[in-house]
Amino acid sequence: MSDVNEKNQTNCDNKCDACDVENCEGRSAIRKLETNSLNHIKKIIGVISGKGGVGKSYVTSLLASSLNKKGYKVGILDGDICGPSIPKAFGVHEALEGDGHSLIFPYETESGIKMVSSNLLLSKETEPIIWRGTLISSLLSQFYADVLWGDLDYLFIDMPPGTGDITLTSFQSLPLDGVIIVTTPQDLVSLIVEKQINMAKMMNINILGIVENMSYVSCPKCDEKIYLFGESKLEEIAKEYDLNILGRLPLISSNAEKVDNGGVEMINLPEIEEVVEKIK
Repeated sequence: MSDVNEKNQTNCDNKCDACDVENCEGRSAIRKLETNSLNHIKKIIGVISGKGGVGKSYVTSLLASSLNKKGYKVGILDGDICGPSIPKAFGVHEALEGDGHSLIFPYETESGIKMVSSNLLLSKETEPIIWRGTLISSLLSQFYADVLWGDLDYLFIDMPPGTGDITLTSFQSLPLDGVIIVTTPQDLVSLIVEKQINMAKMMNINILGIVENMSYVSCPKCDEKIYLFGESKLEEIAKEYDLNILGRLPLISSNAEKVDNGGVEMINLPEIEEVVEKIK
């Protein structure tokens, strides 16, 4: 692809008729996907991060669980095809099934949260998915268009970290109502998350706001906040890019243990409730 073509796709406004680039490799991908006629999804929210290890899937799971407890119908599309972690957080190991034709049935937890993940398609959970970008993008599209989501108030898409091919596909082809950016206080993460912010803005994706995870640790004796990673740059980034700070989540070791044991729905975190109220 030429440099001009690549630049045009990065700044694509989805108006193919007005585009002067011929033989655009992304032309088929930039049309917004339509889900199957049996689905009625009110809001689609992507959860993204500039790098891995900041708790993006953790935040996705908490948001979905909180809204589900409030009576909303919620689904999670695990878009991190090569590094799926949503099923583990919910303690889900059963394989996905389908109708034998074109529809995939999502797994539904006892509480009613629906989910799909590449890990629920494998014969062994530890098997790696060694695919090229086009196949990964195709599966992501199938998870949206060919899954029987039914009626949902919210569909959360847990995207892979970074600004790579799958994120580009998500931004171009999925009808996102907005994205939530997850970060941590470290300087390196703050630097990288700005790339994610710039990518979303360049592609006209609505940024709902930022959630800072592992923001602090509360002293068990006096409740004083201890900032393990030093002073946060969140205020500066939010001000520079005119973004909402949705919340700051504490680092709680017992919550990490619950996620590892599949008990994310057992977590009650007041800070995540504040985030939910802001995005509702």
